[in-house]
Amino acid sequence: MNGPIVSIARELGFEGNTFIEGLVVSIFIAGAFIGSISSGSLVDKLGCRLTFQIDSIPLILGAIISAQAHSLNEIIGGRFLVGLGIGVNTVLVPIYISEVAPTKYRGALGSLCQIGTCLGIITSLILGIPSENDLHWWRTMLYIASIPGILVAIGMQFTVDSPRWLCKAGRINDAKTVICELWGASEVDSAIEEFQSVSKDDSGDSDSRWSEILEKPHSRVAFIGGALFVLQQFAGINGVLYFSSLTFQEVGVESSALASLFVGLTNFAGALCALYLIDREGRQKLLIGSYLGMAISMFLVSSAIICPLDERLSNNLSILGTIMYIFSFAIGAGPVTGIIISELSSTRTRGKIMGFSFSTHWVCNFVVGLFFLELVEKFGVAPIYASFGAVSLSAATFSYYFIVETKGRSLEEIERSLNVKA
Repeated sequence: MNGPIVSIARELGFEGNTFIEGLVVSIFIAGAFIGSISSGSLVDKLGCRLTFQIDSIPLILGAIISAQAHSLNEIIGGRFLVGLGIGVNTVLVPIYISEVAPTKYRGALGSLCQIGTCLGIITSLILGIPSENDLHWWRTMLYIASIPGILVAIGMQFTVDSPRWLCKAGRINDAKTVICELWGASEVDSAIEEFQSVSKDDSGDSDSRWSEILEKPHSRVAFIGGALFVLQQFAGINGVLYFSSLTFQEVGVESSALASLFVGLTNFAGALCALYLIDREGRQKLLIGSYLGMAISMFLVSSAIICPLDERLSNNLSILGTIMYIFSFAIGAGPVTGIIISELSSTRTRGKIMGFSFSTHWVCNFVVGLFFLELVEKFGVAPIYASFGAVSLSAATFSYYFIVETKGRSLEEIERSLNVKA
C-alpha cells in the first residue's frame, strides 16, 4: 500500500490526514492478529487443505472490496479482510510444508515460503510503479491482488491433506495413501508407526485445547515461539525497511520505488542463500549467524551516523550496513523462525502454538510501527539503530541457549526428545 496510498487518499477524500492514511495501511494487522489466533482451531478441525480454501474467501473478497471502494469504510473493511486471510496463511504455510515435506528437504522447502514472500513484495513494488503517474491505477492493482487467493482456492483442490493430520483424525487409510504418494510405498508402515508413537498418550479428542500450550513440554515451545518473534520484530526489520528509502535518497537514489526494489532484491538474494544452507548448516547456526550479522550491520550504521569522518563515506557505510542487515535477516531470522517453531511443536498442539507465536508477531509488528518514527524524532536514528543491534545480539544469545537443532530429524523424533527433556 506504500505506493498507491497517496492516490487512494486523494480519491477517497482523506488526503493529508496521516492518522487515516496510517489506519488504512495498518488495519490489516488487526485482521492478521485475529486470523493467526483463530487459525489453530481451524487447522485442528479441518486440516490445512480445506482451511487454505476457506481462507481464500477473505483474501479474494477483501481485495475486490478494496478495489471497488468509494468510501473510507469500504477500503478499511476490505483491508481488514485481507489481513484476516494473511493472518491465517502465515500460520498455515509453515505448518503444511513441515508436515508434508520429507525430513531431508524440510528446511529447504520451508524456505520457499520466504522466497515466495520476497517475490510477492518485488511484484507488488513493480505493480505499484504506474500509480505514481496514474491516479486510478490503485484499483487495478487491488483487483490483481485477488488473483493469488483464487489460485490458492483452485490449487489446493489438487493437493493432499497432511498425513500427520489424517492420522491424528483417525483416517489411517487416507494417511497411508498420502504417504505412498508423497514419500513412496516403502515409507508407509514406518511413517504410520512413528505418527502413532507420539499420539498414543493423547486423549481421544483430536482437537487440542488452548490450555495445553501452558503445560510441559508445550509451554517451552510456546515460550520459544513467542520469544523468537518478539526478538525478531524488536530487532527492527520493519523500521529498517521503512527508513531504507531515506537512506538511499541520501546517496542520490531519489526514486523510493527503485530503492524499495533494490531492498527487495537483497531480501530475495538472502532467501536463496537460506534455501541452500538451511538443511546443510542447520537452523540454529543460521539464526545465530543471521542475528550477529544484523547486530554488526546496525552498529556499523550507528557508528557512521555518530562519528562521520566524511559525508560521502558516512552515507556509503549507511547503505552498506542497511544492505548487510537486510541480507542477514533474509538468511536466517526471516525464514528460520517460522520453520523451527513448527518443527519444535508437537503434532497435537502445532496449530495452537503457531497461532500464538504469529499473533505475538503481529502485536510486536504493530507496536514497532506505531512508535518507530516517534522514537526516531525524539532520540535520532543512531540510538534506535544501536538498540536494534543490541536486541539482535540478545536474539543470537537466545538462539544459542534455547534453540534445539532440528536438521535431519523427523518431527516425531524431535517431539519425543522434547518430551524426555520435559
